[in-house]
Parts: sequence; structure tokens; C-alpha cells
Amino acid sequence: MPTRKREIGPGDVFITRQVHFNAAHRLYNPSRGRLWNERTFGPCANPNGHGHNYVLEVTVRGQPDRQTGYVLDLGELKRIVERAVVGPCDHRNLNKDVDFLRGTIPTTENLVVAFWRRIAPRIKAGELHCVRLYETPRNFAEYLGPGPSR
Repeated sequence: MPTRKREIGPGDVFITRQVHFNAAHRLYNPSRGRLWNERTFGPCANPNGHGHNYVLEVTVRGQPDRQTGYVLDLGELKRIVERAVVGPCDHRNLNKDVDFLRGTIPTTENLVVAFWRRIAPRIKAGELHCVRLYETPRNFAEYLGPGPSR
């Protein structure tokens, strides 16, 4: 059962780390036929795939620590995101080369959920608030985690 997020309280601070990675993917549902995939995904169903220069933003919320002033050290957040997402995905084919995405149609929507699942358990201070992924400067998806709407 998903854990319920606590309400945003007074004094909560939101910190965000932005990272970049490049990857290829193909949008294709193997349980459907070629024509369905071409109609549904258009050129994104190209058998050879296509690439993006992704921008990933990861936001953590919490109360600043009294001794450090940090919700979470941004250097540590960078290391977490690099290990959990960028390392496995950068310069890879998301359909073929990334084990934790096997069997997933790598839409931006599915990617933010998969990335959340990789990042959330690694956050030891504060709480993961949002994972936002830009596929292009105008197209992005964000995920606020499992559970009821806020």
C-alpha cells in the first residue's frame, strides 16, 4: 500500500536539482499491430527510434536542518540522481539498454514514474516531492508520487 504523504506544513522548503542526459527510445506497444502503433505514436514508432536531450528536475521538500541549514545537501541529491537515473540512462536506448525500464513503453509519463521509484528510496533527508522530465523545452511530465491527490 502506498505511503500517504504528509500535508505541506509551514516552514517546508523545496529544493530542486536539474540534470541532463541524452537517450534514444521508441514508442511502440508490442501487444498491438504496426498500424495501430503508427497511428498512435506517429513518427515516434519508427523502428530505429529517435533521441532526446532530456532535462530532469528532482524536487525534495522538508524542513531545513538546524545545524546545516539544508533540507538535503544538493551535492548528495545530484549523486543520488546520477546513480539512480543518469548513469543507467545517459547515451542509452531506453527500450533496450536500461534494465529497470524493460517492458515499459518509455513515454515521458512512464519515465517520471520509473525515475521516482528509483530515486525515492535513496532520499534520506526530506521527502521526494516531484520528478519532472522535459522531453523537449515545450513537452514535459511531472509526477508527485503514489497515493491520493493532494
